[in-house]
Amino acid sequence: MLIKPDPASPAGEAIIDLADQMDELQERTGEWPGADAVDILSSWLSRFTFATSTPFVSHSVGRAWVLREWNRRGGRVTLWSDEASALAELARQARDSWDDVAGTDGVPYRPPADDQRAVELFFGPEEAREEQGYTLYATDINRCVRTPPDAALWETEACAQANSAAVFYRQEEPGDEGLPCIEIVGVLVFVYLDADRRSLRVSVHLDTADDRLVGADGTVPMRVEVGDVTVFSSTATPSAAAHGSGRKTRLRRLARRTRTHGGSTHGQGASPAPK
Repeated sequence: MLIKPDPASPAGEAIIDLADQMDELQERTGEWPGADAVDILSSWLSRFTFATSTPFVSHSVGRAWVLREWNRRGGRVTLWSDEASALAELARQARDSWDDVAGTDGVPYRPPADDQRAVELFFGPEEAREEQGYTLYATDINRCVRTPPDAALWETEACAQANSAAVFYRQEEPGDEGLPCIEIVGVLVFVYLDADRRSLRVSVHLDTADDRLVGADGTVPMRVEVGDVTVFSSTATPSAAAHGSGRKTRLRRLARRTRTHGGSTHGQGASPAPK
């Protein structure tokens, strides 16, 4: 079956133009000389782009503490889930080698119990760490996530992709005002122990939900189960005041995860993000 180029489309117009150039070359030389044909094709191909759009979005899926250590024998880099764990490892090494620094420059003969203090005394000030030292800093862990088209959101494969891209935000430390949170397709689900109510609390926030979750009636289909019992099965309406602000609202809510979420538990409509 022969394909007829459509002169009204950019691709069809380009194909017809190439055919005209090759016909003109044939009439002028009686053949298609290789060098001339290559020049024509090279110029023609430069009119096209063959780059494919990649349906991936980069998401931060957590944080890690990067510990870089070095001494005269070499160095190493390790990753830790929190700062306290990395400091505990440094303190362990410091205590194992405490005899190397004990009694020098005011360093006590016995290492202190506090990890931070033990590390500071063993390694000394940062500017003095030349032959032996460390750096410790936090960094985001990013992941490229495929975003399915709107029409395919509820298909099995698209749901599996969204589920595998879910992100967990833990409470950084006991004194942190943040709360444990799961994020999936823009929905934030906080699950935590509430000391004031002496109960396990679940708070669902839909005001930053991906638009693909929101139906034509402005609601999100939800089903909440506790064990084998369905406690909520219906639709919920995202907060009209906050919905549509997207990424900014999401970041603000995550940055200020306070313990006063309002009544957005077990599928109820989410309250506006904290001001």
